[in-house]
Amino acid sequence: MTIAPIRYVEPVYRPPSEAESLILPVTDGCSWNKCTFCEMYTAPQKRFRPRGEEEVFDSIRRCGEQMGQSVRRVFLSDGDAMTLSVRRLAAILEAIRRDLPGVRRVSSYCLPRNLRKKTAAELRELAELGLSLVYVGAESGDDEVLAAVDKGETFESSREALEKLGEAGIKRSVMILNGLGGRALSRQHALNSAALMNATQPEFLSTLVVSFPQGETRFLEKFPGWEPLDVPGLMQEMELLLSALELERTVFRSDHASNWLVLRGTLGADKPRLLRELRAAIAAPEAAPLRPAWARGL
Repeated sequence: MTIAPIRYVEPVYRPPSEAESLILPVTDGCSWNKCTFCEMYTAPQKRFRPRGEEEVFDSIRRCGEQMGQSVRRVFLSDGDAMTLSVRRLAAILEAIRRDLPGVRRVSSYCLPRNLRKKTAAELRELAELGLSLVYVGAESGDDEVLAAVDKGETFESSREALEKLGEAGIKRSVMILNGLGGRALSRQHALNSAALMNATQPEFLSTLVVSFPQGETRFLEKFPGWEPLDVPGLMQEMELLLSALELERTVFRSDHASNWLVLRGTLGADKPRLLRELRAAIAAPEAAPLRPAWARGL
């Protein structure tokens, strides 16, 4: 009987672009897990803890025995592998290099707070061992919005982390939540999010629409009076964000299942086209290729 090489704790999450990656848990849950908009790690079985080194190394070894050279990408889960020390992360990357020699990319979620005690030189060491991409859920560049959703970060803490990663040669995929500030804070949310992106020039940028499949109660307890944006409001906020972005060469995606209007391109080369598509949808939503509500996968 073949024993499964990895022990998973459901539910398991990974970014859409990691669909073909080996999901390797090095922690369970999220080290912060206070963001009021996030439902990913609220299940009791997802309480945060680092996985034991012996279990992680054994999983890597058995994956190598069973899968050989076929594994090309590895995603370190759960919510934030970067909370681990540089020593532990380096040991994991060395084990991947040794036992999974076909791997060409290792990636992870990353909270800015967990880079505060890691230097650019230490991150460069991890990059040299194979960590090539991290996903940073900035959510917003506006301090008032970030405080209202209990993100535990600020414009400055996110900027510092993104710049440190860039200096280390680790690619950054940043996520902004369309509609997170609601009606009252929509404008400053868009403009300050654009300012954060302009200051850091990430390699990848994506936008998702804030949503609450399990209800808004938890969110509203921290953010009373929040009013959601309707579809035209979400598109107008996106238009403000895109107009303010001054990116040199960032791959942009607004194609997650939560997005009503799919937008894809490279900023800044495709900025004029993206704005034309968005403005056309705002002017004539009945003719726009909007996703129907049932297709948004929420």
